[in-house]
Amino acid sequence: MFFTGDSSTRKRVDLGGRSSKERDRQKLLEQTRLERQRRLGLRQQNSAAIKIQKCFRGRRAAEAERFKVREQFCMIFGDHCQKVDRGCFNHDSQFLCQLLFFFNAHNSGDFAILVGTCRLFHLFVRDSGDTLGLFAGANYSLKNTVENRVKRLANACLKAVHQNRDWLKDHLLMSYQFSSSPITILLETVVVLTDPKLPWVCTIVGYLTQRNIFALLRDIILTGKKSMKAQDSGGKISSLEHVIMLIISHIGHQPCSCPNIDPRWGFSSQILTIPFLWQLFPYLKEVFAKRELSEHYIHQMALCVHSHANVLPDDLSPEFPGYACLLGNILETAAVALSQPGCSFNMAIDFAAVSTFMLEALPLTKSLNAENKGNSTLGEDEMDIDEEVKQEVMNSDLEQQISNAINPHLLQQLVNILFRGTSFLNYSHKDGPQDKEVEAVGAVCAFLHVTFNTLPLERIMTVLAYRTELVPILWNFMKWCYENQWWPPLSKLTSYPSGDAPGWLLPLSVFCPVYKHMLMIVDNEEFYEQEKPLSLKDIRGLIIILKQALWQLLWVIPAKSNNLVKSITNVSSHGRHSLEFIQHRVSTVTSELLTQLQDWNNRRQFTSPSDFHAQEAVDEVFVSQAVAENTRAFDILKQAPFLVPFTSRVKILTSQLAAARQRNGPRAVFSRHRFRIRRDHIFEDAFNQMSVLSEEDLRELIRVTFVNEFGVEEAGIDGGGIFKDFMERITRAAFDVQYGLFKATTDNLLYPNPGSGLVHEQHLQFFHFLGSILGKAMFEGILVDIPFATFFLSKLKQKYNYLNDLPSLDPELYRHLIFLKHYEGDISELELYFVIVNNEYGEQTEEELLPGGKDIRVTNENVITFIHLIANHRLNFQIRQQSSHFLRGFQQLIQKDWIDMFNEHELQILISGSLEGLDVEDLRCHTNYAGGYHNEHYVIKMFWEVLKNFSLENQIKFLKFVTGCSRGPLLGFKYLEPQFCIQRTAGDASEETLDRLPTSATCMNLLKLPPYRSKEQLEMKLMYAINAEAGFDLS
Repeated sequence: MFFTGDSSTRKRVDLGGRSSKERDRQKLLEQTRLERQRRLGLRQQNSAAIKIQKCFRGRRAAEAERFKVREQFCMIFGDHCQKVDRGCFNHDSQFLCQLLFFFNAHNSGDFAILVGTCRLFHLFVRDSGDTLGLFAGANYSLKNTVENRVKRLANACLKAVHQNRDWLKDHLLMSYQFSSSPITILLETVVVLTDPKLPWVCTIVGYLTQRNIFALLRDIILTGKKSMKAQDSGGKISSLEHVIMLIISHIGHQPCSCPNIDPRWGFSSQILTIPFLWQLFPYLKEVFAKRELSEHYIHQMALCVHSHANVLPDDLSPEFPGYACLLGNILETAAVALSQPGCSFNMAIDFAAVSTFMLEALPLTKSLNAENKGNSTLGEDEMDIDEEVKQEVMNSDLEQQISNAINPHLLQQLVNILFRGTSFLNYSHKDGPQDKEVEAVGAVCAFLHVTFNTLPLERIMTVLAYRTELVPILWNFMKWCYENQWWPPLSKLTSYPSGDAPGWLLPLSVFCPVYKHMLMIVDNEEFYEQEKPLSLKDIRGLIIILKQALWQLLWVIPAKSNNLVKSITNVSSHGRHSLEFIQHRVSTVTSELLTQLQDWNNRRQFTSPSDFHAQEAVDEVFVSQAVAENTRAFDILKQAPFLVPFTSRVKILTSQLAAARQRNGPRAVFSRHRFRIRRDHIFEDAFNQMSVLSEEDLRELIRVTFVNEFGVEEAGIDGGGIFKDFMERITRAAFDVQYGLFKATTDNLLYPNPGSGLVHEQHLQFFHFLGSILGKAMFEGILVDIPFATFFLSKLKQKYNYLNDLPSLDPELYRHLIFLKHYEGDISELELYFVIVNNEYGEQTEEELLPGGKDIRVTNENVITFIHLIANHRLNFQIRQQSSHFLRGFQQLIQKDWIDMFNEHELQILISGSLEGLDVEDLRCHTNYAGGYHNEHYVIKMFWEVLKNFSLENQIKFLKFVTGCSRGPLLGFKYLEPQFCIQRTAGDASEETLDRLPTSATCMNLLKLPPYRSKEQLEMKLMYAINAEAGFDLS
């Protein structure tokens, strides 16, 4: 063919390398696929249309048939069943068959017919008393027909109630005896049909539960609850309550043959999650608390907990979480259920698992939140709660229901059942715990741990301490585990990761607060003599376990996770049970228990004080870290200072005081605060001049010039020594019991005089001033000889005093109270009331220990409360004002953090120094010499021999003579500033020189000693000098 000039006929070339045939093939396949999908879609649409049409036609035909049957029914039996007789209920009658076929709960006419039918049913049953014969006649051979009719009739009645619940809501919760409303007629029909004596009862209940009848009943109850009025049921059971009672009793045990149902639609999920269920149905509560029922339903819930299945319906509102409502209803019946004869170990385990799981999910209760905010052991950071959590507020009545339900009786029953028959009451070194015993310990500890961190503890601690064997059993368990170095896992019932949790964590979280509570109640005879509840040997072992656990929590574990404290600052409902929070909580309660045991050891020593120290906290590196904030050592010093040896803590305090003094600038000999003090009016002059000083002024140097009895200023410049002497003399004068501000115990220990206001009009200002004086002495490192009572030193630490502190104040009163505590007769016969009589300076006043206490008689039930109120009044209440003002003055110079490092016994040593006397060898090792003296000089050798042979009293006088203070430095004379120095006063040994007395410069800690020739002469001159007490005129 010849070329025509048309370029369009030229062959196309595909640069992609594919031929046109291949391209056309792909296009064809795609078109085919799309066409196939289009045809499939059309077939599906047609099929769906056919099904819809078929369903519509079927429903229309059924509805038409129902309409037809309904018309026939009305013609035969009447519009209102007026033609119905007894025989119509028989199996050979079409009456029920037709009614159940056309019945529609939405149709008001059908509802009226059903109600009329039920009225007739009740009439016939009441006349004959034979329900079975009414439906089956004389022959029950057509069992399936009869059972099919009665189960459908029962279902129709409940559906009719559910559908019409809104317009008949005022009658939903009424009793049949007080109402003949359609609702009660229908519900009573179900009650009669589900009579346990009837042969078809399991068939009906099974049929109803398979159709999620509890979901319908839930809607009915909630509707009735909303519109519930002040109805008087006359103590009769409501029809709705009766229906539920009959249905829940079918739990699949012989002879019941009801099938198991989906937990989502069961009684526990649908009914028990209704708030305050037992207020609506008190009789249902009694039925549910029976051992078989409660055991069954709690076990079903435990299975859901272990499988982590969420079977609860949607919450009614944020104020009423379903799990919280379920928890409240279970707890309210638990005490009765657990006290039933034959209550099993497995039921107690299931109950603990379910309750623990739901308690963990609870948000912080308001009462616990307030308790935490008032707890001084919690830092500010620990109070922070996420905004999201703050909005999660549970209804206060629901919170109260849960709190009230976890009562002493419940805890006593639970713990005693789980620990029943345990071998840990009879501790054996060889036999380890059985699996059942480990499970019991884990269940108890998990439940109580979550309870302690969710609810207030006041009401439950005493019963755990004294009405259960919790403390000895947990102690023997921990003792065996510690000695065998094997801690079985106990964390199956809690949500924190068991793999990371030490085995001792959970037992300690429960043991420590309960045993700590016991120690606040037991008396000295029980603890030391009777050795209850633990022997002193066991307590020594306990201290070792607690100390090691606390060191792990505060030092070892934070080293692996540096943000332990920061990780728990946001205490959400989940964070409260995280591993980090539990570790922090256990460290807190362990520290508190060890502190309390240390207090008992200070009252009467049963173990070495060093047993409380962690050996790792001794080295200098730890001490240097403890001074710096935001270090692990600093945190230990703040939370558990007893782990650090006393001398190390004194070094830390000394460095803190030195730093505080340095912050006030360089300290010159001349101060802008100089006071003239008359020796015979030392307290009045000091108060008038020093009480006006500000806190900053008090921190600065203060210099004193004494005026003698002739009105002449004494010679000498105060370089610090005169001020030391002033501090000793003013404290001696002001704290003298003759002055009226302080009183002395039988052991001559000082405490504020409760009647100080009767002696001094300005007594509170005096206490504030004396607090600042004591603070100044400690701030300057001056030891003063003031023996305070321990219960008053507790006030400097802002602690509360308990019954066991009373012997130091009033041993006779303490003996009387202990007599009352152990009195076996009827205490009410003693005619005691909740009042106390105060007798100050012959003036008697009567105070009530409780509001209306003069009318409240002391009985065997409230005697413990009476005893502790008496102790509280004497140890805390009477001296509260004086102690408060004293503390304010004291804290002007001494920070609370500094004092918190020491217990009361150690605080007394900080104030007055050790009572062991002067360590002559320590002083000799840290003495300098001047003026030609040296360590081998014959005068120096005579001096040390003389000083060593002095009595304790004269050694103290010598120390005051050369340093201005009768007590040596706390850490020894190595820390005396400046160091003690002996200087030769004259170059020759003339008779005139040897006739002179030794003199001192207390500001320099300097002894000016003439070169006496004999030991006798040196001793005579030194004794005269230290006993002269002629002020600073002596030369």
